[in-house]
Amino acid sequence: MGGGEGGRGGETVTGVAVRPGPTADPFGVYVHVPFCRHRCDYCAFATYTDRDHLMEAYAAACTTEVDRAVEREGLPAATSVFVGGGTPSRLPADLLVSVLGAVPRAPGAEVTVECNPEDVTPDLLAAYRAGGVTRVSLGVQSTVGHVLEGLGRRHGPAHVDAAAAAVAEAGFASWNMDLILGGAGERDEDWERSLADVLGLASPPPHLSAYALTVEPGTPLDRAPDRHPDDDVQAGRYETADRVLSGAGYRWEEISNWARPGHGCQHNRLYWDQGDYRGIGSAAHSHRDGRRWWNVRTPDRYVALVEADGSTRAAGEALDPSTRRFEALVLALRTSRGVPDASLPDHPDLDGLVDRVDGRAVLTVRGRLLANAVTAYLRDPETDGRPAGPGARGRRTGGGGAPGTIAPDA
Repeated sequence: MGGGEGGRGGETVTGVAVRPGPTADPFGVYVHVPFCRHRCDYCAFATYTDRDHLMEAYAAACTTEVDRAVEREGLPAATSVFVGGGTPSRLPADLLVSVLGAVPRAPGAEVTVECNPEDVTPDLLAAYRAGGVTRVSLGVQSTVGHVLEGLGRRHGPAHVDAAAAAVAEAGFASWNMDLILGGAGERDEDWERSLADVLGLASPPPHLSAYALTVEPGTPLDRAPDRHPDDDVQAGRYETADRVLSGAGYRWEEISNWARPGHGCQHNRLYWDQGDYRGIGSAAHSHRDGRRWWNVRTPDRYVALVEADGSTRAAGEALDPSTRRFEALVLALRTSRGVPDASLPDHPDLDGLVDRVDGRAVLTVRGRLLANAVTAYLRDPETDGRPAGPGARGRRTGGGGAPGTIAPDA
């Protein structure tokens, strides 16, 4: 299988080879691209600003890891692929498409690539489309200049307008923008302006993510307490986002995600449904059949291990049935589908935080703001209502951020 130039066999759809694979059940592939032009001071992801010389070798190593996963693990055909980072749009398009060309995909698979607005050009998007990319995710964060500066972003409002126009012109049926609320120097009117600017585009993104800025240990932001976000301010801005987006026809899908009907991200849904996925590249996480594992963190070591035909796995863990059930409840609680009603007791502490509808317990807007607190009340119906478990680790969902009160899983 491959892109438009050559291929490895298989059915070709719009110039992209598609391999059926062992199963058509939902299965995801996450590809990590660790390269960045500049590291934002709130970022704790495995990204690097000084490894661009590895790009060609890294893409080749990712392709090899995919090939070996197909041969040695029986890698299923992916129903969704997500290329995250780092900054995937920093990787030359031909290299990124070559990696995608190795991934077995089910017919109609969703393929998403994260992009920085300043990297987006018509030629880049045309190359992505030819390589089978079906949607892009723009890391906009804000449309207000001083807020972008406070976040350490290198693009400006004009880049956002140009990137959005290019995406619409390229003909992507679905795409999304990421926004961050609570940055240093951001005022309520700045947040409202960002929302208004995005919704006022000639072709607004049909999927929007709004993440609360979180302070990650060891980051420059962590060492600058005067720039830390205020929880109450963030809560108010989250409520503003929900009100504005709901009024514009977007439906809440997960604590930090809203989409117009038919435009939810399938790859996100796979994570929220505790589905199976295979991570490719340095620091990439995988989950399959009740096991989690993750690759070595640095791209240098990752490339060396692949070239030596060694194992790229850094560590892993097996999940017992009780832990899996609890993590499934935690993930489901964050979504608009909620959890079975029996999973949350009728407790006065939950008044106003949960709606009970058609046998499901679903978080209210206020409940979303206090989701971590609500999680403490979860009960496992299969163990006669005993506490469900100690907690669930967050996993990257294709949008950035870290676990928190109103932030995404990372």
